[in-house]
Amino acid sequence: MSFRIALNFEDGATRFIDCNAGEKVLDAAFRNKINLPMDCSDGVCGTCKCRCEQGEYELGDEYIDDALTAAEAAEGLVLTCQMEVSSDCVIAVPVPSGALKLKAEDIAVEIVAVDQLSNRRLGLAVRAASGSLPDFLAGQYVNIAVPGAADETRSYSFSSRPGADTGTFVIGNVAGGLMSRHLEKMAKAGDRLTLRGPLGSFYLRAPQRPLLFVAGGTGIAPILSMLEVLAAEGTAGHPVTLIYGVRNVTDLVGMEQIARLATRIPDLTIITTCSGLGEVHTRTGRVIAHLDAMHLAEGNVDIYLCGPPEMVETVRLHVAELGVTPANFYYEKFIPAQPKVEVA
Repeated sequence: MSFRIALNFEDGATRFIDCNAGEKVLDAAFRNKINLPMDCSDGVCGTCKCRCEQGEYELGDEYIDDALTAAEAAEGLVLTCQMEVSSDCVIAVPVPSGALKLKAEDIAVEIVAVDQLSNRRLGLAVRAASGSLPDFLAGQYVNIAVPGAADETRSYSFSSRPGADTGTFVIGNVAGGLMSRHLEKMAKAGDRLTLRGPLGSFYLRAPQRPLLFVAGGTGIAPILSMLEVLAAEGTAGHPVTLIYGVRNVTDLVGMEQIARLATRIPDLTIITTCSGLGEVHTRTGRVIAHLDAMHLAEGNVDIYLCGPPEMVETVRLHVAELGVTPANFYYEKFIPAQPKVEVA
């Protein structure tokens, strides 16, 4: 039996390895050609200390307190030279991937479809040109090379679940944008694109308490991926709330997917709002107008927040003003790439 281990590095790069039952994680990483930090490999120096953010494991008792104290172990810190896993795991490695000379692999994919979701949103679906799509943690993104534009890439989060045969993305249709123009005007089914990744520390953790997802604009994409995982793997009985805000009602994309997810996720509450002047919708205004203290469960809540920088900062400030400190607050800001301006 083997397990999938996600090694998430300090710079947001993630590498996946397989680890056999009874095999030390450090040895499994080395077998997968990843030289994790180490010095002694005997549980003495503490150089290989990392944090297990998700999964089941054993450390045994063949290490000394100077390498890993009981308090550190209780907080989820581990010695990879002693760690034996009994489930899939996510391990945070406190060094950048570049320090280990790890390079992300380029993965060729074929376009399945490009859909005009609204005037300001495009949907992109891809499949692997050979083999399978890259492994990723729900919520992570990849860099996609812009065809015909040397060294230009754009970052997009998956809206599909990990392991799906088809990967999907929700993309902002930026006026004059290199990728937007290519996808809207030139791309067709069967064309190839190059992905590099996965990247990012914004990803779903195992549910341990009520979950609050807040999305602004195309920030819905990674949250859709997270909800897909919850639909497939369960919420451990915890309620889930989604607050999704856009400026224009036509930009409330992904609602059919959300409706399907609602049939599979027990106790899912969906709140949508439009902030544009004169927009006609059940709820209007910014997302903070519909986020109140009851959604924070007196602090017993994990918040996942994704959207434009101003929206993210507004929500963070609003939560602070409500006087409640959530158990965990994960967030990611995105800024659309700006068209290049040629100077004469």
